[in-house]
Amino acid sequence: MSDQQWHGEGPRRPRRSGDRRGGRRDAAGRQRPERRQGDRERSEQRPSERSRTTDPARLAAYTVMRAIAGGAYANLELPKELREKGIRGRDANFATELTYGATRMRGLYDVIVASAAGRPLAQIDDNVLDTLRLGVHQLLGMRVDAHAAVNETVGLARMVNGAGSSGFVNAVLRRVSERALDEWIGRVAPDVGPGDTDAELARLSVVTSHPEWIVRALRAALLGHGAATADSVGGALRALLEADNEPAKVSLVARPGLASVEELVRAGANASRLSPVGAVLESGMPGAIDAVRDTRAAVQDEGSQLVALALAAAEVSTGRGPRRWLDLCAGPGGKAALLAGLAARSGATLYANEVSEHRAELVNQTLRAATEADIEVMVGVGDGRELGADEPDTYDRVLVDAPCTGLGALRRRPEARWRRQPSDLAALASLQRELLASALDATRPGGVVGYATCSPHLAETRFVVSDVTKKRSDVTVEDARPLFLDASRRQVPDLGDGPFVQLWPHLHGTDAMFFALLRKH
Repeated sequence: MSDQQWHGEGPRRPRRSGDRRGGRRDAAGRQRPERRQGDRERSEQRPSERSRTTDPARLAAYTVMRAIAGGAYANLELPKELREKGIRGRDANFATELTYGATRMRGLYDVIVASAAGRPLAQIDDNVLDTLRLGVHQLLGMRVDAHAAVNETVGLARMVNGAGSSGFVNAVLRRVSERALDEWIGRVAPDVGPGDTDAELARLSVVTSHPEWIVRALRAALLGHGAATADSVGGALRALLEADNEPAKVSLVARPGLASVEELVRAGANASRLSPVGAVLESGMPGAIDAVRDTRAAVQDEGSQLVALALAAAEVSTGRGPRRWLDLCAGPGGKAALLAGLAARSGATLYANEVSEHRAELVNQTLRAATEADIEVMVGVGDGRELGADEPDTYDRVLVDAPCTGLGALRRRPEARWRRQPSDLAALASLQRELLASALDATRPGGVVGYATCSPHLAETRFVVSDVTKKRSDVTVEDARPLFLDASRRQVPDLGDGPFVQLWPHLHGTDAMFFALLRKH
């Protein structure tokens, strides 16, 4: 081993016009009867006649939107805001749907706002634009009564943007309320001629609220991973983009040796049909479950669970000696916690590496229950690109959960699609190649490396593996598909042409995880 210090303490997409299931909702998100004659007239009150404040749920959504604009992440910022303001139950659900929906769909909402305002977005202050996005989502993406949506959003604007902005917000939202979603799409989305692929992708970009470069990258990924043909890619792409706009289900993992699926089921979850160690929580807060609070279980996408299980199930022939597994890029520790229990079952020790002290501390926190249960895990801080040279031929199994664009988790990270740029790919792909090469160097002959990304982009998946392996004569890429078994121990379908595995939100209900299994000779 090297001198590295290893420490053992170690919301919904917009509804189409005519969709009125369950009726409209009032300002607090409660159901109310269908809009009656005269509601539009009441929504046209002058701003001076409207509320000067708004409800806590809408204010929380706006606060989180502004934090996202400053670089925060919705999945971290929103729970903190709800907790600090004491927002619970139905109001918390309303704030969550409003925040995530307005953030996901801002690409579509922005062109609608620009049309309704009669001016370019650049002429609208960013904070006012966030207020308008929240109002438009209530009008076009939620079952909120038009009068309540406009009145409450104008009150929010008066409160957070100033009285001078409330009249503008009122005028824009009143114009938006005059048309249903389908009418707006017909007005703002580009026209498409027969056989015009470029125009169709541009239209999909607007309608499904994805930057066009992401639409094109996902189309190439569907073709490149064998999930669609030239004839079927149009329908597959639309299904994928629409799946990105559906709120992700709350998937739980029962960490081996610490919790069981049966315990999660007793707490109100349903056993996963996809992951042998997973469960799905249809309603309620995961933090209310004892096993989750104690870190014996956790929220984790079923695709991530399958990746860790696949690496643990791969055969190795590394001979005698201590069994060592390595998570090369372990932070914040979700896969490491699952691997730790699996390693302990096999008589192995997991080493969890992170490049920064802060992220290593997150790993320690995630592994708290494992260390308390005397599951041996060593957490270290180091540059994963250098570990292979420092500790050659050391580990039996290595996971490279590489930093990536995260295009496979757009359901969970609503802000990610607006932050990532095509220029990010070059630096990330270079890092991914270096990490994979280092992992192979750190692996014992007869051992395996699992390379995973939460992105289906070809530049981060197949191309990385191909570029690294073609330079080495000591590595074979093996078919990983037989290792992906569901809760009934049957192979998960629709994994691609092999030898790689590519999961998809629209096919599997998971994040779009990629996995390659490499064996070192």
